[in-house]
Amino acid sequence: MFKYRLRLVIYAVLSILGETALATGTCRDVSLGIQILGSGGPEMTDQRASTGYLIWRDGHARVLIDMGPGSMLRFEQTGAQVNDLQVILLTHLHVDHSADLPALIKAGYFTRRNVDLPVYGPTGNTLMPGTTAFVADLFNSASGVFRYLGSYLNGEDTYRLLPHDISAEGKQSTIAVNDRRFKITAVSVHHGPIPALAWRIDLAGQAIVISGDMNGDNHTLELLATGADILIAHHAIPEDAHGTARDLHMPPSVIGTIAATAKVKQLVLSHRMMRTLGNETESEKIIRHHYGGRIVFGDDLQCFSLQATTEK
Repeated sequence: MFKYRLRLVIYAVLSILGETALATGTCRDVSLGIQILGSGGPEMTDQRASTGYLIWRDGHARVLIDMGPGSMLRFEQTGAQVNDLQVILLTHLHVDHSADLPALIKAGYFTRRNVDLPVYGPTGNTLMPGTTAFVADLFNSASGVFRYLGSYLNGEDTYRLLPHDISAEGKQSTIAVNDRRFKITAVSVHHGPIPALAWRIDLAGQAIVISGDMNGDNHTLELLATGADILIAHHAIPEDAHGTARDLHMPPSVIGTIAATAKVKQLVLSHRMMRTLGNETESEKIIRHHYGGRIVFGDDLQCFSLQATTEK
């Protein structure tokens, strides 16, 4: 017990000395970083925005991953600009990961954006539409919920929203973006009956992986996250969760096992719900049985800088 407590003290000291979590809004000041827009889930009692992440390069917000309710307010608070976004990636289409998409598109009306904006997300099934159908259901000029924004789909506005379906059937998929410095890869993960993806973004010699919501059953994240500089893992349930919650999400022991197997350099826990908030000590203890690297419990607007290497 003494050795375990001593180890926790050492980890805490090392975390302070090597701190890469920056103050609110400072991701604009780093060469490469990822910022948490929303660290919560679908609850309205956790004082957190729902899930969203933003990758910054040289002071510009380039990649947006998920956009749950409240994340677009956080987007504004970071100083990010809609014009700078190169791609949107969706892990899945639950409300707490996608509901702020109309807010972003409407905000684009008040900018000078004139470059198409691709959106990548999972294919559908009998429970959920695929990403292309989801975007059409929102914005189709004839039948969409927000049909008055249909010009962003039919090419009649200053830019087009370009949705793409990525297979949620087990294989890895690499997508192409206009900036060839980015390598973006997706793999399907198990989130109960909901089609879902995890994403890996390689840029400037660094790798960022977002688990999305998943329970670890199909063991695809370990390979995707191999050697990642940061793995953002969703920590929505405690170790003793069961039933539907366990079918949808991974407990701390699974998070720790995946991080250790993939040999990630840093583990950031996000999508923190009321059933895990306040239990950080217990969660970290369980994760530490498997993973010896740096662990951070993420909060809204927290920024993590990465050491970008020279690009050719």
